Amino acid sequence: MAQKLPRRLHPLPVRLMHWINAFAMIVMIGSGWKIYNDEVLFGWLHFPDWITIGGEAQGALQWHFFGMWVLGLNGLAYLIYVFATGRFRRKLLPISLRALLADIGAALRFRLGHDDITHYNTVQKVLYAGILLVIVVQVISGLVVWKPVQFSELAFLFYDFQGARLVHFVGMALIVGFLLVHVALALLVPKTIGAMVTGGPSVPDSDQEPAPITQDAVR
Repeated sequence: MAQKLPRRLHPLPVRLMHWINAFAMIVMIGSGWKIYNDEVLFGWLHFPDWITIGGEAQGALQWHFFGMWVLGLNGLAYLIYVFATGRFRRKLLPISLRALLADIGAALRFRLGHDDITHYNTVQKVLYAGILLVIVVQVISGLVVWKPVQFSELAFLFYDFQGARLVHFVGMALIVGFLLVHVALALLVPKTIGAMVTGGPSVPDSDQEPAPITQDAVR
C-alpha cells in the first residue's frame, strides 16, 4: 500500500495561483498608473513613466485588460478553491477584536512572533481577508469605469462614474499598501518565501492546532 504523502502548508494549486495573482496585480497596477496619468483625479499626483507599464495610454489599456482577465479568472479559481477545500475557514477564521488588538499591540512593540508560519496571527487574518474584499470591490468598480453604459446598474453603488473612479483609485492604493506590507514581512521572515515556492512544512490533515492537553486527559 502506497504511503500517503504529507500535506504541505501551501498545496501546489495555492502556490501557482499566488504567483499568478502577484504577476497580474503588478501588471494591473503599473498599467493602471499609466492610464491614470492620461486623466488624473488629483492634479498634484502623477506617476513617473519608469514605474508604469504599457508605453502610451492605448498600450497601457491593453496591458490592463490582459491583467484584468488573468486576475479575474485566477482570482475566481482561488476563491472557489479556498472555500471548497475549507482553507478560508481554517486559515482566516475566527477573527476576534480582542485578539486583533492584542496582536497590534505586540506588533507595535516588535514582539509579534513569526516562528510558526503554519498559523496566521490575527493581523495577518484581517489583512488577507480584507484584501480579498478589496479585490472584489475593485472588480465591480473597474467594470463601471470600463463600461459605464453597459454596467450603469452598478454605478449607483459608487454614486456615479467619478465615484467609481475614486473608489477604484483608493482600492489600488490599498492593494499597493498591502503588497508593501506583505513583501516587507516576507523579507523579515524569509522562510515564508521559501514556503510559497516549495510548499513549506507539512501540516496535519485538520490543518489546525492540536487540542491542548488538560489535567483530565493526563489522568
